[in-house]
Amino acid sequence: MSKIKKETIEVKGFEIQIYTEDFKNDYISLTDIARYKNKEEPNVVVANWMRNFNTIEYLGIWEKLNNPEFNPLEFEGFLKEAGSNAFTLSPQKWAMTTNAKGLFVKVGRGGGTFAHKDIAFKFASWISAEFELYIIKDYQRLKEDENSKLSLTWNLHREISKINYKIHTDAIQTYLLNDLTDSQLG
Repeated sequence: MSKIKKETIEVKGFEIQIYTEDFKNDYISLTDIARYKNKEEPNVVVANWMRNFNTIEYLGIWEKLNNPEFNPLEFEGFLKEAGSNAFTLSPQKWAMTTNAKGLFVKVGRGGGTFAHKDIAFKFASWISAEFELYIIKDYQRLKEDENSKLSLTWNLHREISKINYKIHTDAIQTYLLNDLTDSQLG
């Protein structure tokens, strides 16, 4: 089972959830980003973005590059329909039909549509170039903070190991070596 860590960043007064899976894949809430455009109905903003030809094209290319289980035939069907007046596509339908890994929908409290950071940044640029830059800056700050904490933790473990080694060697010298005879030592 994968390990999930939940964090948030605050961008221009909007709280944005980030889920980190197995300490490597970050998924950012598109729903929270969309609130910048429409506080009452962010899911409508996400749905409008999903109708766009360029969006479907980008999602398909991202999946081809990052997901060996992606279904390219279903993607081609969506790509042909994208942009037409009657075309609609939900993130859930996209993920289920194409076996996509870049988007997922979480239901319930703290739910919404989440996307891999690459896709989330693309969505943020569609919302607002300024908002995208603020998100990227705050996301980078979060990752730098995490890295400095990891470095601090690593150094702490290193120092503890060094102290334990000294305690063990001193104990051996003090207690074990004193009990040995000259013939045992030589």
